[in-house]
Amino acid sequence: MLPVSTDADTFAHMATSPFLVMSEQTPSRLWNDSADPRELGSALSWGAVGATCNPVIALTALKADAPTWRSRIAQYSAAHPEATDSEVGWAMVRELSVRAAELLEPAFSEHRGINGRLSVQTDPRLHRDTQALVDQAVEFSNLAPNIIVKLPVTAAGVAAIEEATYRGVSINATVSFTVPQTIAVADAVERGLARRAAEGLDSSEMGPVCTIMVGRLDDWMKVVGERAKLAIDPGYYEWAGVAAFKRAHEVYVERGYRTRLLSAAFRNHMHWSEFVGGNVVISPPFAWQERINASGIEAVNRIDEPVAAHIVKALYDNLPDFRCAYDPDGMTVDEFLEYGATARTLRQFLTATNELEMFVRDVTVPNPD
Repeated sequence: MLPVSTDADTFAHMATSPFLVMSEQTPSRLWNDSADPRELGSALSWGAVGATCNPVIALTALKADAPTWRSRIAQYSAAHPEATDSEVGWAMVRELSVRAAELLEPAFSEHRGINGRLSVQTDPRLHRDTQALVDQAVEFSNLAPNIIVKLPVTAAGVAAIEEATYRGVSINATVSFTVPQTIAVADAVERGLARRAAEGLDSSEMGPVCTIMVGRLDDWMKVVGERAKLAIDPGYYEWAGVAAFKRAHEVYVERGYRTRLLSAAFRNHMHWSEFVGGNVVISPPFAWQERINASGIEAVNRIDEPVAAHIVKALYDNLPDFRCAYDPDGMTVDEFLEYGATARTLRQFLTATNELEMFVRDVTVPNPD
């Protein structure tokens, strides 16, 4: 395990990490928002019991240990001369994921499949192809016993979530920002689990989660507010994702969904501190874990504390896109792909996929200049 710092104060904070307190005193669980084995090794020391990944994070992890992965790319390409650069890149993502999954096997056994999982994201280029998403989800699920597969919350993705669940894949719904998306995901999982139950198939160790990218919802509200030239308190925007997450959590508890919510895309500590106490997963980037460990902020049960009514009212009255995100019936499934935060994030993931291919190409076809 690589230490994150040699500073004595940092290690003192690690010894009393609020994440450890959270894990010991509440049902909330910490997952590391990276498959980088070096970061994950440290996160495990303060209570992490899972890890997430996406094309941006995977590319960052490969670049962070570039000499190792460039060497591996060269080896793989030599052994598979017919493989395209894209295929080589995804082979590296698979290898990275399997390495990280091995670190989580003890937690996987301890939590009987509910935690201890490593998220692998399906190719974002497949976001409109249900069958291709299902096929890749099944393939990725078989990489290791403790893999959980990310599927996008588009219309095709929601259909894939039901089918993949039926086929025994634990899913992590991603590219998700809104209450309507979380409900569509949970309903799809319930349908998949019901089909399994009807056939006598065991689902007791499946661990579905639905991500809300809370910080990316905040980001989108700021864009919408700027375009509309609004003059509301700028601090209110920081509560948009928190409000949507808490609203979704209320619905999940009321309806008894078996999917857990997952908080991701951190922009401030509230994307952790406001959700402590729920049966939820909190997945900060490693850098945010270090900041929170050193912050002195206590892990206090806040999941049921509502966002101030005047803040929600200001967002709701002034931002139609917040109403779409906050109301359980704010969007139909067919409208998910058109939502601004969805389109922005998918475009970023697609760009990262192209950059992964370029990272490989720099090895397979070195620049001679």
